[in-house]
Amino acid sequence: MSFSVGIIGLPNVGKSTLFRALTKKEVDIGPYPFTTIKPNHGIVTVPDERLEKISEIIKPEKTTPTIIEFVDIAGLVKGAHQGKGLGNQFLAHIRECNAILEIVRGFEDINIEHVEKTIDPKRDVDIIKQELIIKDLETIERILPKAEKEIKGRDKEIQKKVKILRRLQEKLYQEKKIYQIELPEEELLLIKEFQFLTAKPTIYVLNVKNDKSSLAQENFLVLNLKIEREISELSESEIKELELKSQLDRLILACYDILDLITFYTIAGGKEVRAWTVKKGSLAPQAGGVVHSDFEEKFIRAEVIFWDQLIKIGSWTKAREQGLIKTMGREYGVKDGDVMEFKI
Repeated sequence: MSFSVGIIGLPNVGKSTLFRALTKKEVDIGPYPFTTIKPNHGIVTVPDERLEKISEIIKPEKTTPTIIEFVDIAGLVKGAHQGKGLGNQFLAHIRECNAILEIVRGFEDINIEHVEKTIDPKRDVDIIKQELIIKDLETIERILPKAEKEIKGRDKEIQKKVKILRRLQEKLYQEKKIYQIELPEEELLLIKEFQFLTAKPTIYVLNVKNDKSSLAQENFLVLNLKIEREISELSESEIKELELKSQLDRLILACYDILDLITFYTIAGGKEVRAWTVKKGSLAPQAGGVVHSDFEEKFIRAEVIFWDQLIKIGSWTKAREQGLIKTMGREYGVKDGDVMEFKI
């Protein structure tokens, strides 16, 4: 199961700098707007000390961490919903992502133009917010008349959709993001097909030259992305020698958490210790389906032990001998940190 995070923001805020630091992929970075036209895609491993500890005792031939995809999307500008700065194209790229990582500029640099001429994080956040809200309103205004015509057919699902869409429309006019509106799971599933931009969970990063910047906002991660990129280009020995510490692991885990994801592990008979990602609340067959499509369809049971118990006992075999491996059925809710073996 693949999850992606779209890196967005106004032009020249540090999106491609962050993407390069995260993925160590070469991308164009320039002091002018729209250096990025086509989105860049990169896979990033999720840092996980538990995986390392499980591998230490299992000693597998291979250890495979779980991953998140990051997508570097070109800068949005005021009027993007009308196509300014190729905005419609870039807004479409956001639809394909599961979450948004919004970079906000908090640094001064006379050599790097700010499209709004001055540094003002709150204004910049509001610009992006307005563009996403307007685009979602346009989507509702396009689909609502058609849905309202179909409501006469007594289709209860259509009736529910119309009711939800009207409510969302009202809240969007009040400048609330869909993500901020409390919707039950059933209603979220009904509107999933529309891929609303403001329904996507968002993390904000303030890109500064000094992490004690007076511009820091509540609920923002404050990072110096230029320094993060420079650290990413060093070897492990150089980082240790210079006593540097990257904050990117914290950022990756924040993206993982905002997507409401958990990690479980498999050990493949000792050959490969691997971390897997599922949504919080997933049942055992769904987790099995992440490992292999057959595992969900043909699921019989799962054998489960929590990771720290496995570490303490030292091996899967000893854990089984001591009765610590639990047998779970189809209704078992997977826990973050479970080590699992599926029986089909």
